[in-house]
Amino acid sequence: MKASRITAVGLVAAAALWIASGHFMPHESAESRAAIRPGEGEAKKPFRVAVMDTSVVPHNRKLVISGRTEADKRVTVAARTGGVLTQLKVKRGTHVNEGDVIAVLSDDARTAQVEQAKSLVVQRQTELDAKRRLIATGAMPKLDLVNLEAQLEAAKAALATAEAEKDRGVIRAPWAGVVSDLKVDVGQAAFSFMGSELLTLVSFDPMLAVVEVAERKLAGLKVGEQADVKLVTGETASGKVRFVAKTASATTRTYRVEVELPNADGAIPDGITVEVALPVAPTPATRVPRSALTISSAGDIGVRTVDEGSLVGFVPVQVVEDEQTFMWVAGIPDGARVIVQGQDFVREGQRVEPVLASEITATTR
Repeated sequence: MKASRITAVGLVAAAALWIASGHFMPHESAESRAAIRPGEGEAKKPFRVAVMDTSVVPHNRKLVISGRTEADKRVTVAARTGGVLTQLKVKRGTHVNEGDVIAVLSDDARTAQVEQAKSLVVQRQTELDAKRRLIATGAMPKLDLVNLEAQLEAAKAALATAEAEKDRGVIRAPWAGVVSDLKVDVGQAAFSFMGSELLTLVSFDPMLAVVEVAERKLAGLKVGEQADVKLVTGETASGKVRFVAKTASATTRTYRVEVELPNADGAIPDGITVEVALPVAPTPATRVPRSALTISSAGDIGVRTVDEGSLVGFVPVQVVEDEQTFMWVAGIPDGARVIVQGQDFVREGQRVEPVLASEITATTR
């Protein structure tokens, strides 16, 4: 028993000495650890990012709005006198020039009224000539001359009225256009046509592209500026801004803008959907790749920049115009270096290694 106790005590003492040796007698020095893991103590290199130099320039932006085409002139032609429709010289789709005869109404004694008025004028003129000769000889007083002259003028006025009434029986086109709708047929009406609608005449040249512009986007739009129009069919046209409303719509609070489009061949139909690109006043902006835009930790949209000390900064921007691969934005200082690659892997205040994007592109080639 005594020998076993001595052995156990010896084993415990040996274990305690072995454990203590790890604290008081290290097995390897700092030099040996450095030799095993070389470069561990070296500082990490800055993260490399691609940057581009930017500049603020006046940008001629365009406002793109959907709208519709609208005929420049549209009128409903009506008869201005009584009678039955005896001739209709047009049909739907007929193109007429200014002054062309569209329809003819029955005469209804209008020609006879003109002949009667002419005879009265001749009679009054003859009486006046005879009285003048008598007055010249002193056979009649001069006061009668004024009365005869008034009667002649009244007869001439009656003749003009009769001729105007006869002309109303022949309905002519007020201007060049296309007949879009017929409302009567020959011989259909046996009642008075006075004020009755006959047809609708539309002028397609020029054609108008009409859009409604919000009040916030109205600034910068000017009459006479060139505008581009794209039809829903894929065809394109260009024209000039003819009208910018000064009064907003009471219901939509928008302003009517009209673009005049040449349409001599009638290729642009009335009422078709269009997309109008309106030029607005130039605004200072910077052109950057679309991919350069990022979101800050605060949730703002902008770009990350690198200053002269190679420190990352963030600049919030406002979008001026969106293109296919680039964007025009406002808010970037002139001459700033914008990160275009790697901006999502760095944060504000971090030191980086900026490299021009053109150099990276040349290297990859």
